[in-house]
Amino acid sequence: MKNILVTGGAGFIGSAFVRHMVEKYPHYTIIVLDKLTYAGNTDNLLPVHDEPNYRFERGDIADAVTVKRVLEHYQVDAIVNFAAESHVDRSIMSSHAFLDTDVIGVYVLLEQARALGITRFHQVSTDEVYGWLAEGDFKETDTLQPNNPYSAAKAGGEMMVRAYHVTHGMYTTITRGSNTYGPYQYPEKMMPLFITEAIDDRPLPVYGDGKQVRDWLHVDDHARAIDLVLHVGAAGEVYNVGGENEQHNIDVTHRLLQLLGKPKTLIRHVADRPGHDRRYAVDCTKIRALGWQRNDDFESLLAQTVAWYQRNEWWWRKIKTGEYLEFYKQQYAQRLADAQA
Repeated sequence: MKNILVTGGAGFIGSAFVRHMVEKYPHYTIIVLDKLTYAGNTDNLLPVHDEPNYRFERGDIADAVTVKRVLEHYQVDAIVNFAAESHVDRSIMSSHAFLDTDVIGVYVLLEQARALGITRFHQVSTDEVYGWLAEGDFKETDTLQPNNPYSAAKAGGEMMVRAYHVTHGMYTTITRGSNTYGPYQYPEKMMPLFITEAIDDRPLPVYGDGKQVRDWLHVDDHARAIDLVLHVGAAGEVYNVGGENEQHNIDVTHRLLQLLGKPKTLIRHVADRPGHDRRYAVDCTKIRALGWQRNDDFESLLAQTVAWYQRNEWWWRKIKTGEYLEFYKQQYAQRLADAQA
């Protein structure tokens, strides 16, 4: 591999992967293709903007003409697909965009890659495709049982990747990552939402009793895992990537408030999300066998994450305007009003 196309590379996890790859592999050319929807942000790529092995193209992965042009122009050898609509709440409010990007977009990428003879394709997926379980860990061979439109669309994209491996012999791999946190995360997701809202002494809308369990994985560990699977993962295989760090949402919320020096009175327990998965957990034996190791110091990484948002208000304050505010009002205004009534 010499020329790697990273779709969705201006997003949260995608940009972390790009920053990692540009620095680690100066002999590769890393090309980002991103539509720059609300969560795509070129500020996420400022650390590599002037690097000679980085390129950026704006475009939609569901647009076959654009995809073909970029693949041909840069003589792409491999594709790593991060491009996705990724927020469960938005998928419940309106599902159409999730099908366009997470299913049709994956098909377009695969078909254009097949037509041009590009066999190396990595799909970035999520542990949410499994559904949830009360105890134990999901293994890669477990049945997919997605419970919301977002995870259903991601599962659909995975099935298309599998089909192109079996039918056309493409060298495909898939990773299913757990809840990821760290710098540059769009502030609709729980951790940056609560950090930035608490900085401004605004109420934190905790769904239901807050006892939902999530497995927290730092974004740098996630990026390194995808790098590893891209290079040594077996064709047609799926790899779980988990933080092996289960936490109740309410406990993470309390810790964030402690780190920020803010009172627990900011917490508001609001009406729960429809079909809210109770617990995620994945078995990471398979990717560990490839040599992957995570940073297990959650307390230190959480403190670093909080400090990053405190230091970088320039990054998130300009995001939390316009379209973001409309989403926030639609999603939380009535819930917060009901919680205070």
